[in-house]
Amino acid sequence: MGDFFRSAKFKILAGVFIVLLAFMLRAAWTGGLSPIISSAVGFVVTPLQRVSVSISDTVRGYFERYTRADEIALENEQLRAEVNELRRQLVDYEQSKKENEMLKQFLDLKEQNPDFVLEPASVVARDPNDRFYSFTIDKGSLNGVSLHDPVVSADGLVGRVKEVGLNYSKVLTILDVAVDAGAYDVRTRDIGIIGGSIDLVDKGYCKMSYLPRESGAAAGDLVVTTGGGIFPKDLVIGRITRIADEAGGISLYAEIEPAADIPNLTDVMIIKAYDGQEEQPDE
Repeated sequence: MGDFFRSAKFKILAGVFIVLLAFMLRAAWTGGLSPIISSAVGFVVTPLQRVSVSISDTVRGYFERYTRADEIALENEQLRAEVNELRRQLVDYEQSKKENEMLKQFLDLKEQNPDFVLEPASVVARDPNDRFYSFTIDKGSLNGVSLHDPVVSADGLVGRVKEVGLNYSKVLTILDVAVDAGAYDVRTRDIGIIGGSIDLVDKGYCKMSYLPRESGAAAGDLVVTTGGGIFPKDLVIGRITRIADEAGGISLYAEIEPAADIPNLTDVMIIKAYDGQEEQPDE
């Protein structure tokens, strides 16, 4: 026991006790005991109060988010509805724009050829295995479309109708070997036959055969239909890119780049009737 009173721990505790006693006596003498105790308590309690306030704010924020969940869900649903409506309006705008462009082309062609009875149509399907770019359109016999009706774009001749359903038709293009049409060079007036060619289809070209040996046709010349048969006169076909000898050297032929962008067509017009149209036999 005597060792404890001589130890350093005892001396430290005694020192602390004496300091506290001195503070308490001073406070009692000056009447400031209560503020001292209050300060000590505040020193200990203040951090705890801060933690309590932080926890309270966190809990309150969580419950506020929870109670507003339905309100937020409703706002999100309203925003989704607004976005969908804007998308619909954009689709309608693009569709109206496309229809207006098609109508303008329709009117331009009609103005140039007042005798044409035209039917606008959209390309709805293509056969990926058909190297001649045949396609299906969304108009058929219910719209007055008939077998062999010529098909054109705003730029030029596309082909002819090869099959007719009630609400669809299938079209052969001028790149197909099964299609032929009388044609002439606008500059030289030389006449030939336009048709598809296995050798040229990969370039997207067709062939004008049976040009006379003395023909002055040259690259860059415009070629149009002669009329008679299926196609009316003076439909633009395309331009000559090259003149060469036919096999055997009896005549010449011309490679023709079509004016119509046949592989990428989205809209066409069917010529259902025109002045001088000849009746065609069924296939």
